[in-house]
Amino acid sequence: MKVFADQLPAALDKQLPKVVIVAGDEPLQHRDACDALRQAARQAGIEEREVVDVEPNFAWGKLLEVANNLSLFSTRKLIEVRLGNQKLGQEGTKTLAQYGEQLAQSEDVLLISMGKLDARQQKSAWFKTLDKHGLFVPVWPVDSSRLGFWLRDRAGRHGLQLDLDAARLLGEHTEGNLLAADQELQKLALMLPPNARVGVESIAQGVDDSTRFDVFNLADACLKGETSRVSRIVYGLRSEGVEAPIVLWALSRELRTLLSIHQHLDQGQSFEHACKAQKPMIFDKRRPAYQKAIARLPMKRLHKLLLMSQRLDLAIKGASPVPLWPGLHDLAFTLAGGRGMLAESAWTYRLH
Repeated sequence: MKVFADQLPAALDKQLPKVVIVAGDEPLQHRDACDALRQAARQAGIEEREVVDVEPNFAWGKLLEVANNLSLFSTRKLIEVRLGNQKLGQEGTKTLAQYGEQLAQSEDVLLISMGKLDARQQKSAWFKTLDKHGLFVPVWPVDSSRLGFWLRDRAGRHGLQLDLDAARLLGEHTEGNLLAADQELQKLALMLPPNARVGVESIAQGVDDSTRFDVFNLADACLKGETSRVSRIVYGLRSEGVEAPIVLWALSRELRTLLSIHQHLDQGQSFEHACKAQKPMIFDKRRPAYQKAIARLPMKRLHKLLLMSQRLDLAIKGASPVPLWPGLHDLAFTLAGGRGMLAESAWTYRLH
């Protein structure tokens, strides 16, 4: 059964399952979910814990050996399988399916800690077998639109009352890095009295800028029309030393995707069908952002932006005098619905 990370403690209070699969790449929520199960296991009287680290060429028979070994201290034990981003392979999937078939006779609790699980993997035999006996906890990064609310709630766990504006400012300082945000909240909790109210001033004066940017954040912000965030990410990418060709690749890919969607719509196809026709297919979670961008950007505008990206490609190769990083900002900002810092007439001149 699927349970999101913030719902896991309540689910564990009702019943301790025989299997919990925590899957995803966001480290703070991943850690919290695993800690919640460990605490629930201790409260249930499980004192023994076996950790199995899966490395390249791992012999999966070890998991069954650990499961079949009698506990020295109690009738039950917690078995942790730490996969990280390692692939299961045929041996791994076969072993986990076999473990699932033996769960009816087992008193142990299995925790599988791993990277992302896509839809195809969630339909596999091993996953279905284990899922029947436990919980699946997908760990997703917190969307930028929810980040302020998430941090406000998180502050309560540290005995702080964080104003929403302060939470949003903290989110700007630590965008994409929940571990850094949580560390800042812990520092504030040590410095301030219990149940202290934290405003914008405290965040502005006391929080380190731990922002972590990537080109996928930039692409999402462009699609959603978040112009101020686009500017912040572009400058952040430049300051962090991200190569300009990588930024241009991400923006050009979104431009071509939007043009392809437009073409499908002009042929009388539905928006849903147009999204499914893309390679890779646009999944449900990202479709609202594309729909918003399509409504904002007609084909003529997208073609002009694609010409801008081609000119920037020449600049990267030294074949055009266009200023590279201002041009990348201009491209991203215009894609998000703003008007770039470079004059549009200047771009028109260069493009012709």
